[in-house]
Amino acid sequence: MSQLTHLNARGEANMVDVTDKAVTGRSARAASSVRMSAEAFELLLEGSNRKGDALAVARIAGIQAAKKTADLIPLCHPLALTRVEVNFALRPGDNTVQVSSYCRLAGRTGVEMEALTAAAVAALTIYDMCKAVDPAMVIGPTRLLEKSGGKRGHWLPQTSRDKTFGQQEVQHD
Repeated sequence: MSQLTHLNARGEANMVDVTDKAVTGRSARAASSVRMSAEAFELLLEGSNRKGDALAVARIAGIQAAKKTADLIPLCHPLALTRVEVNFALRPGDNTVQVSSYCRLAGRTGVEMEALTAAAVAALTIYDMCKAVDPAMVIGPTRLLEKSGGKRGHWLPQTSRDKTFGQQEVQHD
């Protein structure tokens, strides 16, 4: 059974020492979603939200969040991200905005938390921008879709449900 890496021999929380790990290219994709009323979704589509362009603000918020992850999650390492993307897919059939994020760097530790934080904060920002019209919006699920780099290499979810969630939203080179 794997051990939790953020606990020392006495069970106390600590930041993992990555000094001796190899610097490798690392990336991660994550996704979240925001389901809302038809009225709120229509305002979002039309760009007529009173607070402004919710998707533009959410994109910037997600990018900023990825860069600030170490300030928000206590045991995360501060990372020198080389790329952060936040994208949206609008699904009128169920009044849902799918949020996707992609983070990349060359470093000693992964970027999963940065990708997850970007997707979550972008979703929260959409909620904030649209809550006057629909305070009953539902956020989630927020989840890791893919990661690569480091000694473990490439990781994808195991189930077909996991593999299809959010695949179309992020485009990167």
